[in-house]
Amino acid sequence: MSEKTTPTEILTPAEKLTLQTAAHGVVSLMAAADPGLISSTRSGMAGGKALSSATGLVGHVLAEKLKGLDLDGSSTADLADHTFTALTASMTLLKTKAPAEAENFHATITTIMEAASRAHKGGAGPAEAAMIRKITAALDNA
Repeated sequence: MSEKTTPTEILTPAEKLTLQTAAHGVVSLMAAADPGLISSTRSGMAGGKALSSATGLVGHVLAEKLKGLDLDGSSTADLADHTFTALTASMTLLKTKAPAEAENFHATITTIMEAASRAHKGGAGPAEAAMIRKITAALDNA
């Protein structure tokens, strides 16, 4: 009897970790871009909910238990460096291994950013808007 294959088997554990790092890093960056206990918590929660709504291969990978995810750093700049690298690598990887999923990943990250920026009254502030531009640029650099 053969085991059932899953869509995520086309990616190695390291490749899955890259996608997870990128997506979870975006949630963290959006929360960090709107400092303040309440506003950053709202942004983080909204971004996390959006992340969990992903579908397709991307959704399966993001729903897997996180193994080895490391978003530590001493500053938002450290987190951004790590996340932007993972975003670009994720897009390059998906364009190569699962081209139909590259747009899905891009849309998922965009949804996370939009949800986080709408989590409080008034929409995205200047810092959040700047972070959205930087994240989008990292996605588009692949």
